[in-house]
Amino acid sequence: MGLEQLDRPVWSALTTRWAKIAEGDARAWRVDRDYGLFGAAADQSPESLAALAALVPERGELWVVERDAWPAAPGTRFLRQAECVQMVCERVTPGKSPAFEIVDLDEADAPAMYDLAMLTKPGPYAAHTNRLGAFIGVKQDGRLIAMAGERMKMPGLSEVSGVCTHPDHRGRGYAGALMRVVAERMLARGETPWLHAYASNAGAIGLYESLGFRLHGSVMASVVVRV
Repeated sequence: MGLEQLDRPVWSALTTRWAKIAEGDARAWRVDRDYGLFGAAADQSPESLAALAALVPERGELWVVERDAWPAAPGTRFLRQAECVQMVCERVTPGKSPAFEIVDLDEADAPAMYDLAMLTKPGPYAAHTNRLGAFIGVKQDGRLIAMAGERMKMPGLSEVSGVCTHPDHRGRGYAGALMRVVAERMLARGETPWLHAYASNAGAIGLYESLGFRLHGSVMASVVVRV
C-alpha cells in the first residue's frame, strides 16, 4: 500500500493503524471520541451511510474527508465543507538550525497542548489527540507557545498535524522549524510525511512547499451534524 491510501485517508487510517481506537463496524468507523472527530463509511450504500449516521454524536460533529463527492448520510447534514489539498514529502528541504530550543512533549504537557489547540484551531483536536503520535514544541518561560505532531497513520504514511503557534508569538519561524523536525523523524522511520491544508490558505501551502512538501491531490472535508 502506498499513496493511494490518501484517496480515502480517514477510512485508510481507521482500518489499519487507527484500528485499535476505532468505534463502529465494517460498514462505518469513527475514531474514539477522546482522540478525534473523524469518521468514514465503507462505501456509499444505504447500509453504510446509515451506519455512519449512527456514529454522529447527538450534540457534536463528525468530520468526513473524501476525494470523491459523497452525499450526507440520512438524518444528517453538512454543517460546512471546505476543499483541502493533500501534500506529501519525500525529502525535507534543509534549513538553518533554529535559534530556539525544540522539546519533546509528553502527557504532562497534554493540558497545555489542548489549550493551545483550542485557542488557535489548527483542526479537529480532542482530549487525547496528543496520544496519536509524537509531539514537539517550543516553550517560553515554561509556557507552551508552539507545537506540531502526528495524527492520521496508515502503513508507510504519517500525517503532520496539530501545527499551531500562540498568536502572541507568530512570525518567528516556529511552525516551519517544528514541521521540519516532525517530517525528518517520520522519514527516518521509513514513513512518508503528508498533510492537509485548506486550498484557500496560500500562505500555509507556500510554507509547506518551502519545507519540501509537494501537492498530491485534493479532498473535501465535510463537517457532519445530525439534522
